[in-house]
Amino acid sequence: MIDAPLLARARAIKLLICDVDGVLTDGSVILGNAGEELKAFNIKDGFGLRAIQKFGIEVALITGRQSRLVERRAAELDIKRVYQGNANKRGAFADLLNQLQLSPQQVAHIGDDLPDLPLFAQVGLAAAPADAHPVMKAHAHFVTGADGGTGAVREVCDLLLQAQGHWPALLAEYQA
Repeated sequence: MIDAPLLARARAIKLLICDVDGVLTDGSVILGNAGEELKAFNIKDGFGLRAIQKFGIEVALITGRQSRLVERRAAELDIKRVYQGNANKRGAFADLLNQLQLSPQQVAHIGDDLPDLPLFAQVGLAAAPADAHPVMKAHAHFVTGADGGTGAVREVCDLLLQAQGHWPALLAEYQA
């Protein structure tokens, strides 16, 4: 069961901001001998992100690292707002609020480590994966059952869909 205050927070959300490493991935960065960088993204998270976009919830990525893989994954998921190389995420957050004409209470953010803490203090719904740093979990409104990169983002998406009444319509698309 989801408690009423959490549902009220989730009901107001118009934008979900995701960190990447440790949230959309398990935090591993695999470096090959030829200098290539590899990351694993969870398909369930991708489905959830596409689903919330279908129902009018915007998605943005803000990450401290720079990676072509993130650009590629964002393109696959039709995520247009991608901020890379942003160790200080406040500027990207302010830009998103301005672009989308949103209040901080209309934004959810899922992050796993201390660079995400400034946004946790501002957003309407702060979420942390199960394996997030303990400080992040202590400041989160919602802690997922799944670790980063293993469906944590999907749990947040499902929460938003349920709170905003979109879950029955999404389910109906896949029922016979």
